[in-house]
Amino acid sequence: MKTKLSLSPKRQKLLADTIRELALEGRFYEEKEAMQHGCTTIYQHSVHVAYVSLFLMEKWQIPLDEVSLVKGALLHDYFLYDWHESDASHRLHGFRHPGTALKNATRDYALNQREKNTIARHMFPLTPIPPQCREAWLVCLADKWCAMEETLRPAYHSRTNILALLSRRLPKVPVQKQ
Repeated sequence: MKTKLSLSPKRQKLLADTIRELALEGRFYEEKEAMQHGCTTIYQHSVHVAYVSLFLMEKWQIPLDEVSLVKGALLHDYFLYDWHESDASHRLHGFRHPGTALKNATRDYALNQREKNTIARHMFPLTPIPPQCREAWLVCLADKWCAMEETLRPAYHSRTNILALLSRRLPKVPVQKQ
Protein backbone atom coordinates (compact mmCIF):
# COMPACT_ATOMS: atom_id res chain seq x y z
CA MET A 1 0.00 0.00 0.00
CA LYS A 2 1.37 3.41 -0.94
CA THR A 3 1.26 6.22 1.62
CA LYS A 4 -0.01 9.53 0.32
CA LEU A 5 2.28 12.41 1.19
CA SER A 6 0.04 15.37 1.86
CA LEU A 7 0.67 18.53 3.82
CA SER A 8 -1.73 20.69 5.76
CA PRO A 9 -2.85 23.85 3.89
CA LYS A 10 -0.81 25.97 6.32
CA ARG A 11 2.41 24.12 5.45
CA GLN A 12 1.61 24.10 1.72
CA LYS A 13 1.30 27.90 1.93
CA LEU A 14 4.60 28.15 3.85
CA LEU A 15 6.36 26.14 1.13
CA ALA A 16 4.82 28.17 -1.72
CA ASP A 17 5.55 31.50 0.00
CA THR A 18 9.17 30.53 0.69
CA ILE A 19 9.73 29.44 -2.91
CA ARG A 20 8.30 32.76 -4.13
CA GLU A 21 10.48 34.72 -1.66
CA LEU A 22 13.68 32.89 -2.70
CA ALA A 23 12.89 33.40 -6.38
CA LEU A 24 12.44 37.15 -5.87
CA GLU A 25 15.51 37.68 -3.67
CA GLY A 26 18.09 35.50 -5.40
CA ARG A 27 18.84 33.05 -8.19
CA PHE A 28 16.72 30.14 -6.92
CA TYR A 29 15.03 29.52 -10.29
CA GLU A 30 18.47 28.91 -11.86
CA GLU A 31 18.18 25.47 -10.25
CA LYS A 32 15.61 24.67 -12.97
CA GLU A 33 18.38 24.73 -15.59
CA ALA A 34 20.47 21.78 -14.36
CA MET A 35 19.72 18.13 -13.71
CA GLN A 36 20.23 16.48 -10.34
CA HIS A 37 19.17 12.80 -10.23
CA GLY A 38 17.83 10.87 -13.21
CA CYS A 39 15.40 13.18 -15.01
CA THR A 40 14.88 15.46 -11.99
CA THR A 41 16.16 19.05 -11.98
CA ILE A 42 17.92 20.54 -8.97
CA TYR A 43 14.87 22.78 -8.47
CA GLN A 44 12.47 19.81 -8.48
CA HIS A 45 14.76 17.91 -6.11
CA SER A 46 14.99 20.85 -3.69
CA VAL A 47 11.21 21.31 -3.60
CA HIS A 48 10.79 17.55 -3.15
CA VAL A 49 13.21 17.56 -0.18
CA ALA A 50 11.41 20.53 1.42
CA TYR A 51 8.01 18.86 0.94
CA VAL A 52 9.17 15.51 2.39
CA SER A 53 10.88 17.31 5.30
CA LEU A 54 7.63 19.11 6.16
CA PHE A 55 5.65 15.90 5.76
CA LEU A 56 7.95 13.99 8.15
CA MET A 57 7.86 16.87 10.64
CA GLU A 58 4.04 16.75 10.62
CA LYS A 59 3.80 12.95 10.68
CA TRP A 60 6.31 12.51 13.52
CA GLN A 61 5.14 15.69 15.30
CA ILE A 62 8.67 17.04 15.70
CA PRO A 63 8.81 20.59 17.10
CA LEU A 64 10.98 22.55 14.65
CA ASP A 65 11.54 26.02 13.27
CA GLU A 66 9.40 25.42 10.18
CA VAL A 67 10.65 28.47 8.28
CA SER A 68 14.29 27.42 8.79
CA LEU A 69 13.44 23.84 7.84
CA VAL A 70 11.89 24.88 4.53
CA LYS A 71 14.47 27.52 3.65
CA GLY A 72 17.37 25.19 4.47
CA ALA A 73 15.79 22.36 2.49
CA LEU A 74 15.15 24.56 -0.55
CA LEU A 75 18.72 25.90 -0.52
CA HIS A 76 20.59 22.71 0.43
CA ASP A 77 21.76 22.18 -3.19
CA TYR A 78 22.12 25.85 -4.19
CA PHE A 79 25.47 25.23 -5.90
CA LEU A 80 24.24 26.73 -9.24
CA TYR A 81 26.11 24.56 -11.75
CA ASP A 82 25.44 21.35 -13.66
CA TRP A 83 27.62 18.79 -11.92
CA HIS A 84 27.16 16.35 -14.82
CA GLU A 85 29.27 18.56 -17.11
CA SER A 86 32.89 17.51 -17.52
CA ASP A 87 34.72 20.21 -15.59
CA ALA A 88 37.62 19.92 -13.17
CA SER A 89 35.81 22.14 -10.66
CA HIS A 90 33.01 19.53 -10.42
CA ARG A 91 35.34 16.77 -9.26
CA LEU A 92 34.32 15.30 -5.92
CA HIS A 93 30.97 17.08 -6.22
CA GLY A 94 29.39 14.98 -3.45
CA PHE A 95 31.99 16.16 -0.96
CA ARG A 96 32.33 19.77 -2.10
CA HIS A 97 28.87 20.97 -3.11
CA PRO A 98 27.54 21.67 0.43
CA GLY A 99 30.27 24.30 0.87
CA THR A 100 29.56 25.81 -2.54
CA ALA A 101 25.82 25.86 -1.84
CA LEU A 102 26.40 27.56 1.52
CA LYS A 103 28.70 30.17 -0.03
CA ASN A 104 26.14 30.97 -2.75
CA ALA A 105 23.20 31.00 -0.33
CA THR A 106 24.92 33.33 2.16
CA ARG A 107 25.82 35.65 -0.73
CA ASP A 108 22.20 35.81 -1.99
CA TYR A 109 20.11 35.46 1.20
CA ALA A 110 20.07 36.33 4.90
CA LEU A 111 20.38 32.97 6.69
CA ASN A 112 20.22 32.00 10.34
CA GLN A 113 22.44 29.33 11.96
CA ARG A 114 19.93 26.50 11.48
CA GLU A 115 19.62 27.24 7.77
CA LYS A 116 23.40 27.43 7.36
CA ASN A 117 23.86 24.16 9.26
CA THR A 118 21.20 22.47 7.14
CA ILE A 119 22.94 23.46 3.91
CA ALA A 120 26.45 22.68 5.14
CA ARG A 121 25.69 19.29 6.74
CA HIS A 122 23.05 17.71 4.49
CA MET A 123 25.56 15.25 2.97
CA PHE A 124 26.39 13.50 6.26
CA PRO A 125 27.80 10.80 6.50
CA LEU A 126 29.56 11.36 3.14
CA THR A 127 30.89 14.55 4.68
CA PRO A 128 32.09 13.59 8.17
CA ILE A 129 30.69 16.37 10.38
CA PRO A 130 27.09 15.62 11.44
CA PRO A 131 24.22 18.12 11.53
CA GLN A 132 23.86 20.13 14.74
CA CYS A 133 20.11 20.83 14.79
CA ARG A 134 16.92 18.82 14.26
CA GLU A 135 16.06 20.77 11.10
CA ALA A 136 19.36 19.78 9.49
CA TRP A 137 18.97 16.13 10.54
CA LEU A 138 15.50 15.96 9.02
CA VAL A 139 16.62 17.55 5.73
CA CYS A 140 19.60 15.17 5.66
CA LEU A 141 17.21 12.21 5.95
CA ALA A 142 14.70 13.60 3.43
CA ASP A 143 17.51 14.34 0.96
CA LYS A 144 18.69 10.70 1.04
CA TRP A 145 15.14 9.42 0.57
CA CYS A 146 14.36 11.81 -2.31
CA ALA A 147 17.70 11.18 -4.05
CA MET A 148 17.14 7.43 -3.89
CA GLU A 149 13.59 7.73 -5.23
CA GLU A 150 14.58 10.13 -8.01
CA THR A 151 17.51 7.94 -9.08
CA LEU A 152 15.60 4.65 -9.04
CA ARG A 153 12.25 5.90 -10.39
CA PRO A 154 13.25 5.78 -14.10
CA ALA A 155 14.61 2.24 -13.73
CA TYR A 156 11.51 1.11 -11.85
CA HIS A 157 9.17 2.63 -14.42
CA SER A 158 11.10 1.28 -17.39
CA ARG A 159 11.13 -2.21 -15.81
CA THR A 160 7.40 -1.97 -15.09
CA ASN A 161 6.72 -0.79 -18.66
CA ILE A 162 8.82 -3.59 -20.15
CA LEU A 163 7.04 -6.22 -18.02
CA ALA A 164 3.64 -4.79 -19.00
CA LEU A 165 4.61 -4.84 -22.67
CA LEU A 166 5.92 -8.40 -22.42
CA SER A 167 2.83 -9.63 -20.60
CA ARG A 168 0.66 -8.41 -23.49
CA ARG A 169 2.79 -10.22 -26.08
CA LEU A 170 3.40 -13.52 -24.31
CA PRO A 171 0.86 -16.27 -24.83
CA LYS A 172 -1.25 -17.19 -21.83
CA VAL A 173 -0.09 -20.46 -20.37
CA PRO A 174 -2.81 -22.40 -18.56
CA VAL A 175 -1.93 -23.38 -15.02
CA GLN A 176 -2.33 -27.09 -14.40
CA LYS A 177 -3.89 -28.05 -11.09
CA GLN A 178 -2.71 -31.19 -9.37
